[in-house]
Amino acid sequence: MSIHQENTHVSHLTLDAVDSDGAIRESLDAVQGDTRARFLAKAGLFGGGAFGGAALLGLTAEGASAATAKSDVAILNFALTLEYLEAAFYTEAEQMLDSSGELALFNKVVAAHERAHVSALKGVLGRKAVKKPKFNFHGTTESEAKFRATAQVLEDTGVKAYKGQAPLIKSNAILEAALAIHAVEARHASWIRDLNGAPPAPTAFDKPLSKSAVLAAVAKTKFIVSPAKKKTARRRTTGATSPNFTG
Repeated sequence: MSIHQENTHVSHLTLDAVDSDGAIRESLDAVQGDTRARFLAKAGLFGGGAFGGAALLGLTAEGASAATAKSDVAILNFALTLEYLEAAFYTEAEQMLDSSGELALFNKVVAAHERAHVSALKGVLGRKAVKKPKFNFHGTTESEAKFRATAQVLEDTGVKAYKGQAPLIKSNAILEAALAIHAVEARHASWIRDLNGAPPAPTAFDKPLSKSAVLAAVAKTKFIVSPAKKKTARRRTTGATSPNFTG
């Protein structure tokens, strides 16, 4: 099966699909009416843990405070949701996928990078960070062919997602931090493309994706599931063996 065929299912994510427990809405609603100082105090952005996360992105405490812009908080939480997805995917594959050589190295390195991205973004956002969703990767972390195809789509989508949000970021400090992640995601994308025999840099100019387009693509994968749906599925499929592990 070709990579294109494998990827046909990975190409519709609404806010409802991503924000299954309402955490993003709660985060944005909480900012409404808050003064800058009150929001900083409530988010704990100047606390030790938050500064640690900011430092990972090259942000000072002063730079991290720029995340108080309501739109920047929304963008950071959007990025965090994507990083949660990628980190969970690669971490699960580390445990489930029987791979070796450079593919195993790719998985190990990228898993560590994505976990670091999650840690940094959560540190900047503090208590305003969206909660980690529940995931079901439908066996894509157990099959090498499906893992290769899915990893390529995730990385390509991540690059385009950061590129699409960059012009909308108000804070230069937050923009610089986002670009630091964007560059690494681009390297991931080139690496997995090369491993898959696809052109590492297929075009001279890369197109961005809007938030709605990214959300639509992620929703089609059905990787993000709501806690309520997952509990129901467990009751109906007790004793099922595939996929062996998820989220």
